[in-house]
Amino acid sequence: MNIALGADHRGIETARLIAEHLERQGHETVVFGPTGAESCDYPEPAYGVAKSVAEGRADRGVLICGTGIGVSIAANKVRGVRARGGPR
Repeated sequence: MNIALGADHRGIETARLIAEHLERQGHETVVFGPTGAESCDYPEPAYGVAKSVAEGRADRGVLICGTGIGVSIAANKVRGVRARGGPR
């Protein structure tokens, strides 16, 4: 399965850890977000993940930010995507 992960600066380390875990399980991953410690606005990685899912390049997407609400709102602006925010 191809899985796109996206995070702002507050969640990028978690996204990378999840990606490593998924890759050990045999999945392919791509991570959208900052490459270092720099600050990142959450809509950018959310849009990257949402576009990947909507265009069929990723089977699933995982978004991580401080609350989960901002990234879900941004992702839901992409036609064909349904993201839910907040802890589950």
